[in-house]
Amino acid sequence: MCGIVGIYYKNKELNNHLGAMLSSMLVQMSERGPDSAGVAVYRDSPGSSGTKLTLHCAEPDYDWAGLCSSLGREFNTDPGIEVRASHAVVSTIAPLQELRSWLSRNCPDLRVMSAGSTIEIYKEAGAPRDFVERFQLQDFQGSHALGHTRMATESAITTQHSHPFSTGQDLCLVHNGSLSNHNRLRERLQGEGIEFQTDNDSEVAAGYLMWQLHQGATLEQALTRAISDLDGFFTFAVGTHNGFAVLRDPIACKPAVMAENDDWVAMASEFRAIAQLPGVEHATVWEPAPATVYSWGEG
Repeated sequence: MCGIVGIYYKNKELNNHLGAMLSSMLVQMSERGPDSAGVAVYRDSPGSSGTKLTLHCAEPDYDWAGLCSSLGREFNTDPGIEVRASHAVVSTIAPLQELRSWLSRNCPDLRVMSAGSTIEIYKEAGAPRDFVERFQLQDFQGSHALGHTRMATESAITTQHSHPFSTGQDLCLVHNGSLSNHNRLRERLQGEGIEFQTDNDSEVAAGYLMWQLHQGATLEQALTRAISDLDGFFTFAVGTHNGFAVLRDPIACKPAVMAENDDWVAMASEFRAIAQLPGVEHATVWEPAPATVYSWGEG
């Protein structure tokens, strides 16, 4: 049992409220997932030629400033950095694949949580309320976000096994449920060049969507194909650079509710996460139908 939430602003003038709304939604899902929490926030592009990497290190006193200096010398750039608890977001114009290769060779203690022009992923073991306070989630601004609270049933309670998962630039997925064919699908996707960091079935689902997008599918097309290709029960919330989508499996045994008004669209595992959002009294509220893709923005 896990809790998932998502918020997408149709009215971009409200972007500065994202952190406050996301925080309240995440805390409301604490009972569904007390083991760990995580969010994917879409905000602040470094520029059309730039990339953001969200990095994690378990060492509490890691020398992030030293990392930036080393990157600057290696790639002849002046990277920016923002440290939040055990994570740091590095913004740079260095080529992404070269940057990831350099980090792999020279910084084995670091893990890449996400990469892209707008996405930032933060996740950690521990109670959701503690996570919100530790990462000062209320301060975030942005266009849309996903959140997850986890009750571990199939893999370890670690930062790496926590949600969200990202397997490509600006793509993110949170998942409530379980997939039965994820091991076979992981092997197939690895043959297609998709890389995985954990044995979590949700990471395979994210990898599947990235593979579909690489094949030229839109986000809505990729999710439609997932209905037949992913075997199991699930509720997905998915984010891209400027898109947001929700999908339930054909049986739809995992709970989900959605709400939409003129300013925003929100989803959650339980309505209580949405009930306290500003403007909810003007929203249309519904339970998403089985095997139906709901999407906003562009994939």
